[in-house]
Amino acid sequence: MDLHAQRRRALMDRLGATAAAVFPAAPVALRAIDVEHRYHQDSDFLYLTGFPEPEAVCLLLPGHPKEEFVLFVRPHDPERETWTGRRAGVDGAIATYGAQVAYPIDQLDEKIGAYVSERDRLYYRSGRDPTFDQRVLAWMRQWQLTRPRAGTGPTAVLDPAEFLHEMRMVKDPEELAHLRTAIAITADAHRAAMRAARPGVHEYEIEALVDYTFRRMGAAGPAYPSIVAGGPNATTLHYVTNDRPLTAGDLLLIDAGADFAGYCADVTRTFPVADHFSGPQRAIYELVLQAQLAAIAVIRPGIRHEQVHQRAVEVLVDGLIDLRLLSGDRQEIISNERYRPFYMHRTSHWLGMDVHDVGLYKVAGNSRTLEPGMVMTVEPGIYIAADRDDVDPQFRGIGVRIEDDILVTSDGPDVLSAAVPKHPGDIEAIRRAGA
Repeated sequence: MDLHAQRRRALMDRLGATAAAVFPAAPVALRAIDVEHRYHQDSDFLYLTGFPEPEAVCLLLPGHPKEEFVLFVRPHDPERETWTGRRAGVDGAIATYGAQVAYPIDQLDEKIGAYVSERDRLYYRSGRDPTFDQRVLAWMRQWQLTRPRAGTGPTAVLDPAEFLHEMRMVKDPEELAHLRTAIAITADAHRAAMRAARPGVHEYEIEALVDYTFRRMGAAGPAYPSIVAGGPNATTLHYVTNDRPLTAGDLLLIDAGADFAGYCADVTRTFPVADHFSGPQRAIYELVLQAQLAAIAVIRPGIRHEQVHQRAVEVLVDGLIDLRLLSGDRQEIISNERYRPFYMHRTSHWLGMDVHDVGLYKVAGNSRTLEPGMVMTVEPGIYIAADRDDVDPQFRGIGVRIEDDILVTSDGPDVLSAAVPKHPGDIEAIRRAGA
């Protein structure tokens, strides 16, 4: 049984033999009129099927004697394939992707009733494709009309995320291999950027180098728009304009990750455009690094996700007090979140097929307990806007974030992105070598 079949089997066992589940492929997104964005498959659909094409639907029928896994796909069309490339077709859906039966996608409305009308629950995740949502509602209305006479038919549409996204949180060996490759490619790109940055170079030139390295090394491209933020731009969390020339006094914050085989890296480094940190820059940088190392150190099975954030905040607040950027009692500052003008985001998120990957952060009202096989980021930062007139001028315009990708193991944290330098001396060495 291949990996996708194992995942489908595990999910169907959770759904139960009286349910059906429908998963549509991601719709094509238009960039402008008749120009499409590069296609990116829906992560749930890809996780269960491996099928990379649009205009497809996966139907799971637990307990069906012959057809538990049904695919509806685009049929072969020589004229269209001349323009857009070869399709798997109905035959490929069976031979290559393991469907027990497959149909042309335009037969979905015709076939779905025979498969689902005797099931009592339909699992479908709404909200991602409004057009398909309306299609599912139309099916449900039809089944509700026929149920009084037939005595069967689904009475509820339920979200499969309760089961599927829990499965996706703990990565299997193949997923970890893809993640390691995505992160290794990302490490190469960050090191290249550290060598290439210098005064007069524009942020977009560094962005181009990073994204080029992703593609050169075999990635599909960036997992999200690369953030290349020099000087005060680093104090904007999701800055993506990337058009400012770098100057010698800048720090350069790069938040960039590769997408490899549908799995995402997410790494941030901050380094000087000069060959060394200034005194104020180094003070802020070392504080963020201290907070990150302390947060990573607590990661192990059995601790709660919230504890990672709490540890980072404790270290940051102590340091901000020492630097006289905050004043008062440490616990009062934390309790009232008075640190948020300098650190306004959370420390960690799940990582996998999506950059902000699926999975609950709280279970039954409590912060989630970490388990081996989970992958998460750890990314504290300090951001001091250039127009902050209530802080020491030497710190204004400094933005620092340090982010690594961490695998939870039974032995503690495995820093998957450790190949990207982050200790000040190592960064200054690579900056001097690249100058």
